[in-house]
Amino acid sequence: MKKAFLCTTVLLLILVMGLSGCGGGNGNKETSPSNQPAQDNSNSKKSEGSQKENTGEEAQKVVFWTFVDAHQKFYESMAASWNESHPDKAIELEATTIPYDDMHTKLLVALQSGVGAPDLVDIEQSKFPNFMKGTPQLVSLNDIVEPELGNIVKSRVEIYGKDNTYYGIDYHVGATVMYYNKEMLDKAGVNPDDIKTWAEFETAGKQVLEKTGKPMITFEGNGNWSWWPAISQQGSDQVDADGNVTVDTPVNVKTMEFFQKMVKEGVTAVAPGAGHDTEEYFGYMDSGSAASVFMPFWFMNRFTDHIPDLKGKIIIRPMPAWEEGGNRSAGMGGTATSITNQAKNPDLIKEFLAYAKLSKEGNLQVWKQLGFDPIRTDVWSDPAMKESNKFTDYFGTDIFDTLLSVKDEIAPVHIREKSPEVFDAVRNKAMPEIFINMKDPAQVLKDVQSSLK
Repeated sequence: MKKAFLCTTVLLLILVMGLSGCGGGNGNKETSPSNQPAQDNSNSKKSEGSQKENTGEEAQKVVFWTFVDAHQKFYESMAASWNESHPDKAIELEATTIPYDDMHTKLLVALQSGVGAPDLVDIEQSKFPNFMKGTPQLVSLNDIVEPELGNIVKSRVEIYGKDNTYYGIDYHVGATVMYYNKEMLDKAGVNPDDIKTWAEFETAGKQVLEKTGKPMITFEGNGNWSWWPAISQQGSDQVDADGNVTVDTPVNVKTMEFFQKMVKEGVTAVAPGAGHDTEEYFGYMDSGSAASVFMPFWFMNRFTDHIPDLKGKIIIRPMPAWEEGGNRSAGMGGTATSITNQAKNPDLIKEFLAYAKLSKEGNLQVWKQLGFDPIRTDVWSDPAMKESNKFTDYFGTDIFDTLLSVKDEIAPVHIREKSPEVFDAVRNKAMPEIFINMKDPAQVLKDVQSSLK
């Protein structure tokens, strides 16, 4: 009877999650389009476990799932490095890249049923609340995280926690920054380093519009990135620390009224394709049609990979503050690596995870291999951050100088059980109404708030 009930539960989970997966992504993933896995399980990429060679000891098999091919390659590299320096604790990493929705569904079913889960797994930020319901089926990471809290951006582990227990470690901070087209600003006589507040940004934007006939910045018409960082800067969010929906707070309304006003003034344009991750938008920016955009740090690879003609023209600077002395950034997006409670040797895997994600060398490799802003801020001043690569060649060598200037101003966000539903409502309802249909922001956010209760 019990066995039959379990089977029925698993089948229902598969059906429900499969249906929800048909709705597509939530617009909050930082995965690069060039790294998006194919939408077919047959295209899953699996490593051959070659990391066990030349270790001198029998290696411990570690199964790892991810939905980003670049993440798989990173862990394979770190496993090879680990085995060289820890031959007595060698691991045989069996890594597989599975399409985004398929992987999260498969993981949820495996954890609910108690069989079939990997040892180590990537869980995207907006999906993480699904794995925090009830008693998490993930292993506590407090013993490896707590000793490093003085070296890392604490919020990047707190968002993957529950009841003072850490269950995941992010790849990056995801600090939101301004990407300015300096060539355009020079033509308009605007110095981006003089822009300290959003009020000054609006003034500069009017000058750019007058001198060039082009908008200062673009906003998304169906995304979260032109809203979430801006309210996070001011200590607000879409849900609060207790998981309550806070979409229509006065700060949020005021922010969107100001942004909509800039759209009406022509200072801002709605991104072609309605988002910052569309081919229409890449072509628009590549032709020099707008002077800036604010997006998280991981958006750099959109420029390098999809907007080639702006190489040497784009500079990275802090976001404007809402008032003098206010926050000039916010941590956005993310993917945590977690250990499941089905792991065969969790203590060994913890050591490896700390080596890959918390050590100084591991964080240097996060930058070198993935182009992310590592969660250890002490590496931001390391000379390696200025070494030539595709990012320094494109944006210059002062990228991390900007990050160092805002490292204490990266506001945290709340990821709670209600978050995925809120993300979808903001992306699909609030932003199109405010930026495309030009509806009253106060009424729009009030209606969205009511729909989420």
